[in-house]
Amino acid sequence: MIYRNNPDAINALVRPAEVHKDLFISDEIFELEMTQLFANTWVYVGHDSQVPKAGDFFTTTVGNESVVMIRDTDDSIRVLYNRCPHKGVMLVNETYGNAGRFLRCPYHAWSFRLNGDLLALPLKRGYDPEIFGQTEAQNGMAAVENVHNYRGFIFCRLNPQGQSFEDFFGESLSTIDNMIDRAPEGRLEVAGGVLRYMHHCNWKMLVDNQTDTCHPMIAHESSAGTAVKVWEEAPEGTPKPMAVEQFAPFVSPYEFFEGMGIRVWENGHGHTGVSNSIHAAYSEIPGYFEAMCEAYGEERAKAILSDVRHNTTYFPNIMVKGPIQTLRIFKPIAANKTLVESWTFRLVGAPDKLLERTVMYNRLINAPTSVVGHDDQEVYERAQHGLMSRGLDWVNVARLYEPGEEDRKNEVTNGTNEWQMRNQYRAWAHYMTTGMKEAS
Repeated sequence: MIYRNNPDAINALVRPAEVHKDLFISDEIFELEMTQLFANTWVYVGHDSQVPKAGDFFTTTVGNESVVMIRDTDDSIRVLYNRCPHKGVMLVNETYGNAGRFLRCPYHAWSFRLNGDLLALPLKRGYDPEIFGQTEAQNGMAAVENVHNYRGFIFCRLNPQGQSFEDFFGESLSTIDNMIDRAPEGRLEVAGGVLRYMHHCNWKMLVDNQTDTCHPMIAHESSAGTAVKVWEEAPEGTPKPMAVEQFAPFVSPYEFFEGMGIRVWENGHGHTGVSNSIHAAYSEIPGYFEAMCEAYGEERAKAILSDVRHNTTYFPNIMVKGPIQTLRIFKPIAANKTLVESWTFRLVGAPDKLLERTVMYNRLINAPTSVVGHDDQEVYERAQHGLMSRGLDWVNVARLYEPGEEDRKNEVTNGTNEWQMRNQYRAWAHYMTTGMKEAS
C-alpha cells in the first residue's frame, strides 16, 4: 500500500510539466479515487427533466457508488444511496421509472418514503422498539446530504464536509448558463436518449483529451478527413450535408486551434473555444434567431449565440458542449475501463431542427458506431497498453508551460497550450489528498 494515507506520495505523482503513469495504471490509485476524489468533489448526477413527476427516479453512479436521483412529493430532488438498510439489497434495479408513493425493497418488502425515510416494516411486532431504535436501519435509506440543483443540472458531493458548490465551480458555470440561455424559454430537457460506449482505458485519458487540440488533425484524418474529401468530389451545387458541416472542423489546421484559445478556471475546470470553435460555422436554422430575439431582445440574443465554446471540462468527469447541447460523462469502472455516456438536450422553445442537429452530432461523433470516436478509442487503448512499459515512468504535459502558472487563476491562453491538462492534474492531487491531510 504505497499511496493510502500518504499525501506526500500522491503529490509526488504530479510534477509541474509531467504526471506519473501510476495515475492511469495503478489499481490502488483507482480505489483511492473512488473513496477520495469522487467524494471530495461535486459530481454530476443527472438533469431534473429526467425525473419530472413525484416518484420519478433515475439510477446512476457517483464514482463507484450506486445512487438514485428521485423527485420527492415536495417537488425537491433527492439523491439516495441505492441500498436497503436491512440486508443491503439494491432497492432500485431499473435505470429509470416511477416508484409511486414509496420505494419498496424486493427482498423483504421494507418500504421507504421518497426522501429515504423508513415507512413500514412487515411484521413490525417482531422488532423490539428499544433495540431497533439503536440500529442504523431505523433511519431508513442513507441520503446524500449535499445536493445542488443548478438550473436543472443536479450535482452532489458525497462527503458531508467540504468545498461549497459555488466555490468549487466559480466562473465555470457560465458554460451551463450559456447552454440553457440558448433555449428561447430558458430551460433544457434531456431528449434523444443516451449513447453508452465502453472504453478499455483509464477515465482520465478521456478527460485529458477534451482540451487536447493537437490531436484532431492527426487522429481524425482517416475519418473526418475522408468525409471531407468525399464531399469535395460531389458535383458542383450539391447542398452541403449537415454531417459534413460537423465532420469538417475536426481536420482544421494547428493555426485554427491555436486561435481558438483555452480558458483555464480554478479547481480543474476549463474550456477550449474562447474566440472561435468547431461549432461556429453551422448553417442557420430558420426561425431560431427570431425566437431568440423575441425572448431576449436582439442584442442579448446575439451575445448568447456568439459564445461558441468548444469543450468545457467540469472536473472531475463531465464535458459539456453548449453550442451543440451535448454532455458526456466519463464513468470510471476500473483503472483500465471507462464507460462513456453521451446525452443530448432539447432547447425548449427552439425549432426541432436544432435537436435533429444535436442528435446527429452525438450519433456521428460519440456513438459506439461513430467513425470519429473510434479514432480516439484506439489511441486511448494504445496508451493504456504503452504505459505498462518499463522504459519510461512519466507522461509529458509540458507544452507552453510557464513557471508560476499554478498561482494564476481564470486566464485565457493559446489554444494548443496544455495548461488546462496540468490544471486538471493539480486539482486531482488536491482533491485526492484533502481528506488525508485532515486525517493526518
